[in-house]
Amino acid sequence: MSSASSHALVPRAARSLLDEVRTGYPVVTLTGPRQSGKTTLAQLAFADKPYVSLETPDDREFAHNDPRGFLARFPAGAIIDEVQHVPALLSWIQTEVDARQQMGRYVLTGSQNLSLMAHIGQSLAGRSALIQLLPLSLAELGAAGRLSTDEQALDATLLRGGYPSLYARPVAPARWYADYVMSYLERDVRQITQVHDLSAFQRFLKLCAGRTGQLLNLASLAVETGIAQSTARAWLSVLQASYVVFLLPPHHRNLGKRVVKTPKLYFIDTGLAASLLGITEPAQLAPHPLRGALFETLVVSEFLKARFNAGWPSNLYFWRDNVGLEVDLLLETPEALLPVEIKSTATVRGELFAGLRKWCAVAAAAGDAVDTPRLVCAAPDNHQREGIAVRRWQDATLP
Repeated sequence: MSSASSHALVPRAARSLLDEVRTGYPVVTLTGPRQSGKTTLAQLAFADKPYVSLETPDDREFAHNDPRGFLARFPAGAIIDEVQHVPALLSWIQTEVDARQQMGRYVLTGSQNLSLMAHIGQSLAGRSALIQLLPLSLAELGAAGRLSTDEQALDATLLRGGYPSLYARPVAPARWYADYVMSYLERDVRQITQVHDLSAFQRFLKLCAGRTGQLLNLASLAVETGIAQSTARAWLSVLQASYVVFLLPPHHRNLGKRVVKTPKLYFIDTGLAASLLGITEPAQLAPHPLRGALFETLVVSEFLKARFNAGWPSNLYFWRDNVGLEVDLLLETPEALLPVEIKSTATVRGELFAGLRKWCAVAAAAGDAVDTPRLVCAAPDNHQREGIAVRRWQDATLP
């Protein structure tokens, strides 16, 4: 592979979704973590529109002081980047799109979900399509021929994560993620909430990385960080709003009362989690006690990306009862529940199916329709075994 082709842009699955919604909504809003590729995708999909970023002080001041004059610069609409910096602008956009009734007029992007969604809900409800763009998925990387195929592919992928910059230019993941935390996360945290002790927040962030794939325990996080539980809750909300972590809720519909009702904590990106854990080389992953948790994080995040890229809500859950029976992931669709077991092993043994079989029996007794159970692992190929669909991690979300 040539240097030019190896650093070419990876096509995004959400592009077709953008093409679809632009004819049905006057505003399209792209949100997601910083550096996930929102601006690039918006400019590719709406190449005919001028671009302006509210990260630029002059443009931000203009939009804040004279929103009508600011919008008048763009008689055919525009891509407005990082729109959360001037939330009052959304009311003026509402007035204009209501008057003109032109579909696909404005494309808005933003990286702070909490504040952005609140203002869009107030001003642009029913007028804006909302698309959440996460870092690159395994499916996107595989389609572009950008997934490694050697024996170290899994560990290299866990370490590299999915941020587009790491596939667009030759930069070491450890260096890129260190800069990312300093340049974006810490700045965003200070903008969203009052963090008086940045070192405590950094400690909190690293502790969260060490708990990816585990049941959320705010009390323990607070104690180990040395902060109040209310502060831990507020900081966790910031990490969710910045698309650093997400909470996977438990599923307990029709399946009895003896189930865990605490959500599980996951990082959106394994590369960021690995960096925060001090893992800088693939060789460190093989013996690492959290390798299994990072693999589970990779697969759960892959399902989340597939849902968002198709324009659907998450509808992802896990299931665990109070005697230890667990299913790592449940995808709920109108037709059925899809149970997914996630194991980092490359050797498929019969005992790996035990949890899936027990859960299927419980679900059948409750009258729930169940899709073909799935085991996602490091097996070398996809196959069916004893009624279970075995999928390579690269093909986790394939039907």
